[in-house]
Amino acid sequence: MSGLIAIVGRPNVGKSALFNRIAGRRIAIVHDMPGVTRDRVSAEVEWQGRPYTLVDTGGIGLLRREKSQDAITSAAIQQVDLAIESANVIILVVNVQEGIVPLDQEVAMRLRKCGKPVLVAVNKVDTSRAEPGVAEFARLGFDRLIPVSAIHGEGIDALMSEAIGHLPKVSSSELQVPSSEVEPDDGQAEPKTPNPKRETPLRLAIVGRPNVGKSSIINALTQSERVIVSPIPGTTRDSVDVPFEVETDGVRQKYVLIDTAGMRKSRRVDDTVEFFSVQRSEDSIERADIVVMVLDAEMGVTEQDKKIGDRVVAARKSCIIVVNKWDLMAEDVRKAQEEEMEARKRKDRGRNKQLVMLSEFGEWVQEKLFFLDYAPVIFTSAKSGFQLERLLEAVRYVAAQLQQKIPTSLLNRTLQDAVEKRQPVSDMGHRLKFFYATQVKQAPPTFVLFVNRDELFSDQYKKYLGNEMRTAFGYEGCPVVLIPRARPKTIEPKRKFKPDPRKQSKKRQQEHLRRRK
Repeated sequence: MSGLIAIVGRPNVGKSALFNRIAGRRIAIVHDMPGVTRDRVSAEVEWQGRPYTLVDTGGIGLLRREKSQDAITSAAIQQVDLAIESANVIILVVNVQEGIVPLDQEVAMRLRKCGKPVLVAVNKVDTSRAEPGVAEFARLGFDRLIPVSAIHGEGIDALMSEAIGHLPKVSSSELQVPSSEVEPDDGQAEPKTPNPKRETPLRLAIVGRPNVGKSSIINALTQSERVIVSPIPGTTRDSVDVPFEVETDGVRQKYVLIDTAGMRKSRRVDDTVEFFSVQRSEDSIERADIVVMVLDAEMGVTEQDKKIGDRVVAARKSCIIVVNKWDLMAEDVRKAQEEEMEARKRKDRGRNKQLVMLSEFGEWVQEKLFFLDYAPVIFTSAKSGFQLERLLEAVRYVAAQLQQKIPTSLLNRTLQDAVEKRQPVSDMGHRLKFFYATQVKQAPPTFVLFVNRDELFSDQYKKYLGNEMRTAFGYEGCPVVLIPRARPKTIEPKRKFKPDPRKQSKKRQQEHLRRRK
């Protein structure tokens, strides 16, 4: 076990800023508005070669106009309690500029009951004039007070050195040995066996419009209340990484489920917090291996769903389309089936009932999202667990497709057969010629095609070749990227106009006579 460090405190003391500073990158949203963080935001990081898990939490305590019975507020506090329970060491963040407030004392009382090591990070000590205020926080009852500045990075080394000391010991195989500390090989010492590479988990970004059930799917897969679920749109703000393992045929497979904020239309984004939430969602698409795009079965395919699909295509990401809340449609389907059977009994052909089945609905979804026609469509219900196992099967299948490395000889035979089946259209007296192709990337499957003139490679013919390669090699759920490249020696030079020398001589004679006159 690598260990877990949880950052807690009342709202708006700089927890997320400190989290980002320690993690070394912008993960949690930082904003002046209190209560921005709701879910547990975690990151796998390391400090001087020591790996551990860092967790950011929402503020403990009620804000103005909040009620303890509020669903989101109570769920956020529950997430904090879970983080405290699983942590090895806790960093309590306070604000030196505001001093001790009643909420700080309330948080301190809660932490003293947990019995875990607690370090008090006195934040916003940006100048020497603020340092005398650090001693005031000794009244909270904790021995270790460490002045820090999350914005400027001051005091972070002292804080982390202290925190790492409270984590459980790890074996030497778990430690990352920096390359500078490796002893040079003089040819006499016995070669050391290198540490095995850590298995990189598959990253799955769960994206979609607000309130389509993204967080519910993650909780159903992990069988826990890992992220906050609420019928209120916009509950999720940060992109939350949720580690997840599943055993299949005796082999444990690791995933990271990325819960994202709902992506609304740009003109409906109300504030800067939501703007940054959408930005985090788009970033999650970029860093994901596979994007799971969630639709609402009752709403069908909306214009915003199409725009989200466009972003997935633009990022060249593998995709699986999930139609969630199918249990709400199942009752309508059952009634339609019963009415259809009654109509057949009465031979009432005048009643033309359209029966909505899974296959028909799936075809309709792919027709609406024609630019994502390579993505499989899975029908699920996070509430009842309907076909969640099939979703994992689709993820495993698409991941296997991404690992394909096509031999160059087989690739070129497939390309030659496709060209013979349908010749490219000539343009301006030139015809596109293919010489050979090679695969340069596996995720996404990317192929470079060497041709005589790359400008002759039309989008229509590119789509045709992509479909032919998908038929030959599978690649279900994966975009096939074809990059034409002209070979320099084979580019046909454009004809240059050469004037007739006889006409030139006549012009010169006329010009000579004109000058003599």
